[in-house]
Amino acid sequence: MHSPIKIIDLFAGPGGLGEGFSSFKNKKGYHPFKIAISIEKEGSAHRTLKLRSFFRQFSDDNKPVEYYSFLKGEFGNYPEDRLYRLPKYANELKQACSEAQQLELGKDNEMITEKINNALGDKDCILIGGPPCQAYSLAGRARNKGIKDYRAEKDHRNFLFKEYLKIIALFQPTIFVMENVKGMLSAKVDGVSIYETIFNDLHDPCKAVNTEPRRNKSKHKYKIFSLVTPVDDNKKIKPNDFVIKSENFGIPQRRHRVILLGIREDHTHKWNNKFILNKQENISVVDVINDLPKLRSGLSKEQNNDNNWLKTIKSQAKNTIKALKKTSKNDIAKEFENIMTVLQAPKQRQGYNFGLKHNQSMSKANLENWYYDKKLGQNICNHETRGHISSDLQRYLFCSIWAKVAYSKGCDSLSPKSKDYPVELMPNHKNFQSGKFSDRFRVQPWNIPATTITCHISKDGHYFIHPDPLQCRSFTVREAARIQTFPDNYFFVGTRTQQYVQVGNAVPPLLAHSIAEIIYKIL
Repeated sequence: MHSPIKIIDLFAGPGGLGEGFSSFKNKKGYHPFKIAISIEKEGSAHRTLKLRSFFRQFSDDNKPVEYYSFLKGEFGNYPEDRLYRLPKYANELKQACSEAQQLELGKDNEMITEKINNALGDKDCILIGGPPCQAYSLAGRARNKGIKDYRAEKDHRNFLFKEYLKIIALFQPTIFVMENVKGMLSAKVDGVSIYETIFNDLHDPCKAVNTEPRRNKSKHKYKIFSLVTPVDDNKKIKPNDFVIKSENFGIPQRRHRVILLGIREDHTHKWNNKFILNKQENISVVDVINDLPKLRSGLSKEQNNDNNWLKTIKSQAKNTIKALKKTSKNDIAKEFENIMTVLQAPKQRQGYNFGLKHNQSMSKANLENWYYDKKLGQNICNHETRGHISSDLQRYLFCSIWAKVAYSKGCDSLSPKSKDYPVELMPNHKNFQSGKFSDRFRVQPWNIPATTITCHISKDGHYFIHPDPLQCRSFTVREAARIQTFPDNYFFVGTRTQQYVQVGNAVPPLLAHSIAEIIYKIL
């Protein structure tokens, strides 16, 4: 049996990329990739990484029953409470602590280099991860414009890729996978394209950061490949050829990200144009969340119980229905009335971080194989709703009902824009009708992939409204994690806000799994 290929995971977040690689099996049922070390600076994401690393220390057939007891809510609220205290798993915990490191590139470089050295020994490796994207993203750049005296050349986030380059230069990975937002392709610093700088530097990392490889490594250059566009020596590859549209590859989300595949020059001869992602059928929202327990939203500024939730929604719906009829939205008004006749508080109320169960199956067997774990059974964790102000609940209802009616009529616009709202439903925001925030409230329709799950979901949930009017709420952490393709046995540690941020910042593990398969074929 060959030794597993070691992986360095930088800017790891909660471990989406690492999960895709470490869960990949070859035809013989063997895991060819092993996370040697993962680096993440944020505390709650690091705790999630450590828990997942602990889980991976055990073979597929020998996962500890206590881990599942924890996911069922029978073993404390955090893994530190009881799970990590079990003497019989002290060695696995030690390995997990060694693998998952809470360190910051650019700040803890000396320690990071030492720990990577120790984790790799004299082995070759693969490097995965991508610098944080806030400074490259279109939204981030828009925010930065509003900051007095902001200068892109002074923002350290614009140069975190240099830290990534230093690790490439030092350890000369056979292959690297670098992920970032589409905004990277158009971002500029001092008038110079970030995209062109990154590409030039990635071709020759040692020269770019004036760094020599560690003692037992030779200096190499790299060639950058697209995972979606075949290489044609007679045609120059374009920046957009590196954009992966996740919905085309079996991910229930319209997440568009730049992913660069770098192959060391002494291995580029192994590349074959067949080594690109295979297109798959679209997976919709209904395919991945319809089996989850139905929950109600909370009330953030009023008495939060089932009766008051129902009473508040129904009483305010009367005015909403009048407003809809007044603006000739009779189909929406009629469906509103229909919903009010059957609306009840779900039995599971707002759900729980632990201990919920689903009673249905997924519509596609291959999805069940990915998400479900027989040892976990029908148990679900991280599935708990948050509170909303009552006026927002009317807007959520309006959006979900709009999607239902629009779909039945074959309309293209499945989520209403600001111009579609009756005055009575408009929020008290000066910019709501400006056109800049026309989809401030956005439902995620059942029948298509969701829009991109981002860390903004931690703020208010307005962009991630559940399509079921009877639940009248935004997505839970577990629903967001399903759309991001995290398996159900993947637990996110921390407060609910921290959990949302972790999920939003991740790379979909199922997409990473497909990339891992390509890299395995290359090697």
